Amino acid sequence: MIRNSALKEQVAPHAPLEKVVKSLCPICLKVVSAHIFQQGEAVMIEKQCEEHGDFRDTYWSDASLYRKFVRYWSDGSGLQNPAHQGKECPFDCGICSNHLTGTLLGNIDVTNRCNLSCPVCFADAGDSLKEPTLDQIKAMMENLRAERPVPCPAVQFSGGEPTLREDLPQIVALARELGFAQIHVATNGLKLASSSDLCRALVQSGLSSVYLQFDGVKPEPYKAMRGRDLLSVKEKAIENLRGAGQSSTVLVPTLAKEVNDDHVGDIVRFASDNLDVVKGINFQPVSFTGRIDQAERTQMRITIPDLLALLEEQTDNQITREDFYPIPFVVPISHLIAVITGFPKPEFSVHPCCGAGTYVYCSGGRMTPITRFMDVEGLLEKTAEEVQGFDGTLQGSLKMKGMILKDLPRFIDRARAPRDLDIIKLLMRVFLNGTRESLIEFHNNALFLGAMHFQDLYNMDLERLQRCAIHYALPDGRIIPFCAYNTVHRFQAADQEKQRCLETVVSKFV
Repeated sequence: MIRNSALKEQVAPHAPLEKVVKSLCPICLKVVSAHIFQQGEAVMIEKQCEEHGDFRDTYWSDASLYRKFVRYWSDGSGLQNPAHQGKECPFDCGICSNHLTGTLLGNIDVTNRCNLSCPVCFADAGDSLKEPTLDQIKAMMENLRAERPVPCPAVQFSGGEPTLREDLPQIVALARELGFAQIHVATNGLKLASSSDLCRALVQSGLSSVYLQFDGVKPEPYKAMRGRDLLSVKEKAIENLRGAGQSSTVLVPTLAKEVNDDHVGDIVRFASDNLDVVKGINFQPVSFTGRIDQAERTQMRITIPDLLALLEEQTDNQITREDFYPIPFVVPISHLIAVITGFPKPEFSVHPCCGAGTYVYCSGGRMTPITRFMDVEGLLEKTAEEVQGFDGTLQGSLKMKGMILKDLPRFIDRARAPRDLDIIKLLMRVFLNGTRESLIEFHNNALFLGAMHFQDLYNMDLERLQRCAIHYALPDGRIIPFCAYNTVHRFQAADQEKQRCLETVVSKFV
């Protein structure tokens, strides 16, 4: 496995493993201090509420991997046009001036309705509450696109189950008109499996990717997490998407111990066998919000390092934890593309413990992580050094790209690279053009493996929350970080809506 010497410019100094952060009491939601510390091989979080007592949970189950990930700490500068000045996180969302990362992915719940009632649903969907109008959805998208210095580049329609809206293709087309580069739909796949016409309509409307709930390759996980066996439904949805010409589907497994943690390797193999349609997997360790029984959290808690260990075991070390890097690892690439194009680009300055990812090249039945034939650390270090030395001139830009291209071959081990992949030629096009089109050849045979561990009230770290890049846009104009919305604001909004409905009914009898 290729590794470079210690990283320099692109990483911040080592963050201390033991630290004090702000968190929330999981009972009363009061802001309290939390202690993050090492216990054995794990990193723990411990906090105390004067009224409700002590709480302890696993923050990160592998201390050595935690140390590697926090090396890539990268603070963003937030928005130039925040909605208001922040006062108290996470109750003063908007987004406020204290938030350090712009919206990389904007979520819009287009309906509360759902055709499932999953025990692990963080949305607590299924109630027939009010859903936003098309005009409200347009306003939410315009709000996301109004962010500066970088308009939100990607939007995801969720719910509830978004495919229950008959006007979903129209909503997708509207998002394309408003300039979103990436348009996603997060779905359980039931409607896609029953309607090939819907699949075609979504593709023709400009849909980029389908984020398909996918918990395993056998019936048991679906029975436990969704209430019934849905495997054949998932397979039919993929078949219909293939027939509609949809070539970018992301499988989204919700992972829980003793439920589907033995399916990790099989899910990866399933994806690699369907690479013409499936381009990624986004594993999501279960977050304890919504309907899930909080008493089960100790038994079911799984963190990103647990997932990576399972991948090692279940792929016979074809994929290992050393192949993964945290999201802010790619910040130097954002800086490079911004310099090449002359425009600010989305900066992936999220907390290192929020997510991890790698690319696996699939060829001849073999899965080869790019870290096996590319010194990704060295290449990113070189990129960061050259961008830092850029003087802002056209001559300087040409010199910067020339220096990167000149050194590029030394970061590639041709002997280990797949024979059908000219990785040097591919990377030269990427660094010269700085466009997504340059990566099409690689994406045809590459599978993205990612993990996002959303926080709940037991492992909440407000330092992480202030760096969140996945946000919810709401009809009232607010834009709220994902973990703040699903632990605090979602249920407050639902309670307010229920109270409003109750007051309306009561008023009729007064």
